[in-house]
Amino acid sequence: MSMVVTATGAREAREAGPARRPHRRWTRFVLPVYSWLVIAYLVFPIAVMILYSFNKVTTGLPQVSFAWNGFTLQWYRQWSGVPGLTSAFWLSIQLAVASMLLATAIGTLLALALVRYRPPRFRGKAMVEQVMFLNIAAPEIVLGASLLGLFVTVSLARGFMTLLLAHVAFSIAYVAVTVRARMAGFDRSLEEAAADLGASPWVTFRKITLPLIMPGILAGALMAFALSIDDFVTSNFVSGSAVPFPVWVYGAVRVGIPPQVFVFGTAIFTVGILCAIASVVIGWRKQT
Repeated sequence: MSMVVTATGAREAREAGPARRPHRRWTRFVLPVYSWLVIAYLVFPIAVMILYSFNKVTTGLPQVSFAWNGFTLQWYRQWSGVPGLTSAFWLSIQLAVASMLLATAIGTLLALALVRYRPPRFRGKAMVEQVMFLNIAAPEIVLGASLLGLFVTVSLARGFMTLLLAHVAFSIAYVAVTVRARMAGFDRSLEEAAADLGASPWVTFRKITLPLIMPGILAGALMAFALSIDDFVTSNFVSGSAVPFPVWVYGAVRVGIPPQVFVFGTAIFTVGILCAIASVVIGWRKQT
């Protein structure tokens, strides 16, 4: 009987012909093509900046020219040859580091409070959350104008201090949201186990809590640094005599951008890429 069934199945398979391969629809290419187009759209301006930082300038004034005149390393050798540009760049670096440290410390503590405590122990929690998200959603020009009005009202001279206060003000919310997302799935039983073993609250935080939320803290810190170093609108309102890099570049547009601006931009982008690569390598080593 089994031989009859086998022979019948083989005969039906021969009559049906070769098995058809599943039809591969063209729509499967839509998402990859769309993704690569978005990536190209984002990377193209950066690639142009890097390319033209090596471009010769044949005109009398050292200004950016988008006509390719030949390869040169002149602008990398003369990176500090433009008066005011180098000081503006280092001012932006100092401002970004200082605001990153302050915003990261305050934002991390705010995220811990928002996750750990609820009313009535944390009165006004809902209001704090609304203010935090309004800070993110508010246009920069509104924030810059309001901060300028505040500094003028309290007679605080515009300069590095007003820049620092402004950058910390709009960075805290981003750090708090990032760290709070990291703590969403935090296992409190680990802290309870440490407390049962005799660890003090500070030791528990330093040995248990901090290492677990450190990826979120680092992500928030990098975001605060990036927001500070490329901010123009708010900085333009509160800078005063202290001119950061974006404000200096905006002022240079009126007479012509020197090629050294592309050199500094390439340096900032390279450092960002190296930080991203280092983060990926560290995460891969931890997994292995």
